[in-house]
Amino acid sequence: MDKSIRGFMGSFKTKSKQASLLWIEGFREACCLHRVIIYCLRSRELAIRTRQCFLLNGFIFLGSILVLRSVVIPTLQWVLPDRCPLINPQESCPFEGIFRFYSFLRLGLIQLFYVFWFYPMYISSFILSTLWYNDIAKYGFFAIEKYGPSGSEPSSQKDTTGSDKATNLEGFFFLCSVMIGIAEQVYSIVLLTFFFLEVYVTGFIPYIGKALNFLLLSWMYAYYCFEYKWNYLGLSLDKRLDFFESNWPFFMVLGSPCVLAVFFCSPLVQYGLMAVLYPLFVLTATGSEADKVIASQRKKWKGAGLGRIPIFVSADYLSMKVLSLFPIEPRHQQAHGQKAL
Repeated sequence: MDKSIRGFMGSFKTKSKQASLLWIEGFREACCLHRVIIYCLRSRELAIRTRQCFLLNGFIFLGSILVLRSVVIPTLQWVLPDRCPLINPQESCPFEGIFRFYSFLRLGLIQLFYVFWFYPMYISSFILSTLWYNDIAKYGFFAIEKYGPSGSEPSSQKDTTGSDKATNLEGFFFLCSVMIGIAEQVYSIVLLTFFFLEVYVTGFIPYIGKALNFLLLSWMYAYYCFEYKWNYLGLSLDKRLDFFESNWPFFMVLGSPCVLAVFFCSPLVQYGLMAVLYPLFVLTATGSEADKVIASQRKKWKGAGLGRIPIFVSADYLSMKVLSLFPIEPRHQQAHGQKAL
């Protein structure tokens, strides 16, 4: 019994040390924000997209919230007060109905400000930022490939004397790879949607809900940041999830700065801050050599793995249940049966 306890404690210390080392390496990668400046100096298109993202989300969106809270609302409270300026607070206000109308009118004007300014800006910012994030990751990836320590470009001189059969076979495999890529993208969107709902629900769990919500949000944003790079590298979804879940301390700290900056803010401020910080960490993740960093740490472990945490297991189960509702296989079997007849 003592030997088993000692073995468990020894294994726990080893795993804790490995997790701490990966956490430190992830913290170092998260602090490499200077890469953003380097990549923007290398690529003019990247600098333009990054500047546009900061201008829209930081200056206009967050600036509008600042103007609303520091100028518009105090001005409306001064013009349309909701309290009777009496010297003796025990006396009844003869204009109580008017001040109630002022309060209702002030709240209505603020809601109109949200309806006609913030909500349309939020929708337009969300659409434009989504497109710009993809461009930022693409230009950053190109800047790394062009100026980084990469090998020579593949030769464009290829043997064009192949037969038509080989050409058709290559076209067939290319079409299959495209279809597989589309299917993986669809499945990835469904998977991350369910994971986002899971993160949202965990926030309502008593006592541990906030801490669990912070942890899952950190993993979610870390995955979002690295997904752009993995898409350009052509990494399959299974390899992404396996690499992510097997090195969970590394990715946990990579997403935590974004979450920590917005965790205690209002929803609109959360979105504005996240829209400003997100491109920085996308570029940081794009320039990160996470596989080499983790591989160098694993060499020190002498083959002893840290252990995989099934972070996406619930989202994966729900995604498979939803996708199984689409009758893809029965149609295939039906077509095969008609062909046999």
